[in-house]
Amino acid sequence: MRVLFINDTSRDGGPGKTLLDIVKFLDPAEIHRSVLLPRPGIVSQKLIRSSAADEMIYEPGLIENIFAPLSRPLARADLNASWFLKIPRALGNMALAVRGLARLVRRTRLERYDVIFCNGTMANFTGGLLAAFTGTPTVWHVLYTGTGLLSPLHAMLAAGRHVKTIICVSKPTALQFRHCPDKVQLIHDAIDIAEFDGTRAAPILRGELGLPEGSIIFGAHGRILPSKGFAELVKAARIFFDRLNVETRGRCHFVVIGDTPQDRARDTRAECIALADRLGLGGKVHFIGFRTDIPAHVSDFDVAVVPSIYQDPLPLAVLEAMALSRPVIGFDVGGMGEMIEDGVTGRLVPAGDVVRLAEACLSYVPDEGLRARHGAAGRARIERDFNARLHAGVIAAELARAAGR
Repeated sequence: MRVLFINDTSRDGGPGKTLLDIVKFLDPAEIHRSVLLPRPGIVSQKLIRSSAADEMIYEPGLIENIFAPLSRPLARADLNASWFLKIPRALGNMALAVRGLARLVRRTRLERYDVIFCNGTMANFTGGLLAAFTGTPTVWHVLYTGTGLLSPLHAMLAAGRHVKTIICVSKPTALQFRHCPDKVQLIHDAIDIAEFDGTRAAPILRGELGLPEGSIIFGAHGRILPSKGFAELVKAARIFFDRLNVETRGRCHFVVIGDTPQDRARDTRAECIALADRLGLGGKVHFIGFRTDIPAHVSDFDVAVVPSIYQDPLPLAVLEAMALSRPVIGFDVGGMGEMIEDGVTGRLVPAGDVVRLAEACLSYVPDEGLRARHGAAGRARIERDFNARLHAGVIAAELARAAGR
């Protein structure tokens, strides 16, 4: 079966990780994996290194940001440029997108793909248009909860007869498709449980920060954006430290791994660092920036915190921490309750309630056994319900069904 996999970004992040953990476990004797990306980058490097693609295709007409310069990758300064620069760039990118779509239509007809798999919002738009122009059966993999001003076009393409299946990773993502519910399949995302295995990862975070073995680390990792709740985490940390005695306070630290992507105008990481300084948390809340070796860092957390304050569909940070046998605390929003079992694998607290978030963190401080029990339960849940090797078989079956096999 010849499948075209479309991923709408070349940058590191959830969509790229999700695609990798699907295609690398598909049987190449059963499925020919052609992967389409906007350009070479971190995603393509990981795919090639894992031998997860039989063919790599790069199409610059897959625009990652409408205001990106035509000659180089986007930088944050480009989003704050004058409209005298942004308008010509936007028009140029629209022209690139039209030409790119025409090339993809020709390629799809020439290659006679059995099915197109679209991973991410803009990939779904692209695949929906390809399905309409070529009649190729198409599967959407829906990772996010909304499409903004393009919602009418998104809804129309979803209802098109050649979009055969809409795989939604959580219940909140499925709410967009009330007009075509018969197409929706709720299939949770999954991760490579061998990659995120606490018994194999050598912890390095304490050594990097110079923290002693007796220290207790509350850690978070991911893209640092306003919707991801890191400002709320800093505020909760202030409440947390205020309620500890001097001896225990000296043992506890909060660590945030990640950065604000260059395609965002606001540098949220810098804002959070400034907030921590204003609240007197210097030396206690550490924003250490982007790291590539996530298992080695997260395996040094005692407790993971994923403080998203919006309808976060199914954040991989939760799955990764659970796979590494770490209890997870999060606000009860989006798909968090579909992963975290309150009181079993971690704690769920009311959305945006920083006092309750601080109290959930405090509950783990004196009880190492509780941390171990919740962490072990989380690992067992991942092995059972979020195993990428098993997940790939489910996706393969959906691809075959969409292709009429």
